[in-house]
Amino acid sequence: MEKKWNKSTIAGWQFVLWPSLIIMLFSFYPMIQSLLLSFQSGKGTVYSFVGLKNYVRLFSDPMFRQAVSNTLLYLVIQVPIMLFLGLIIAYFLNMPGLRFKGVYRTAIFLPCVTSLVSYAVLFKSIFSVDGILNRMLMSIHLVSEPVGWLTDPLWARIVIILAITWRWTGYNMIFYLSAMQNIDPSVYEAASIDGASKTRQFFSITTPMLKPIILFTAIISTNGTLQLFDEVVNITNGGPGNSTMTISNYIYNLSFVYTPNFGYAATVSYAIVIMVAVLAFLQLKVGGEKD
Repeated sequence: MEKKWNKSTIAGWQFVLWPSLIIMLFSFYPMIQSLLLSFQSGKGTVYSFVGLKNYVRLFSDPMFRQAVSNTLLYLVIQVPIMLFLGLIIAYFLNMPGLRFKGVYRTAIFLPCVTSLVSYAVLFKSIFSVDGILNRMLMSIHLVSEPVGWLTDPLWARIVIILAITWRWTGYNMIFYLSAMQNIDPSVYEAASIDGASKTRQFFSITTPMLKPIILFTAIISTNGTLQLFDEVVNITNGGPGNSTMTISNYIYNLSFVYTPNFGYAATVSYAIVIMVAVLAFLQLKVGGEKD
């Protein structure tokens, strides 16, 4: 009996040990190395320790401030719109009498599994000067000349927000839909008997009962938006004039476009880590830690 127990224990530790070693090797080791690199500066393979100089540089770097400003703008505008749309769509797709639910759910979730580069290129072609949108607007005489959707800073930001919302709304909708299906139907029946309208039921029953899921999606959406890269690079490449450049885009430029400075790029990367940690902490506090 003792021997069997020992074999089981050894087998159990083997299941834990190897994944732990792989996680430490490919996740924690690069994180520690990048943290050490953030205190160094130099070119190529020659780096020297500079203390907090890179972190001080962040506060006087106008391009970093521009990237943070753009990223926070996407975060403040796009995340609430995307979460609210996902919630509303999930509510309608959860209605008992709705026909072809599977078709609607698949159609709304489909953008989420589309290649990032493919859909970004699609949006770029739609909103280009000679794209289908400008041709359609000119054909119905809503505009007299092509609109520079990707060359105007305001419209370029709006296109980025539209692209992210189009792709990720279905992803959040799936979380809400699965949570709604776990709500006891008798709760809604009791509310209907008491005379509560569908709108009242949505705001007084559905939304409060989905609070933990809403908090979870808010945190992962915030995390994803702060690391936004593919859409910006493929649609506008950070332009015009850095007006759509995000923090991740700036890190890439620091590493591979401008004169390479991996030390400062690592410092900017840790700025994202700090921002994610602070925003997640605030969201947990606002949403309630118990949820």
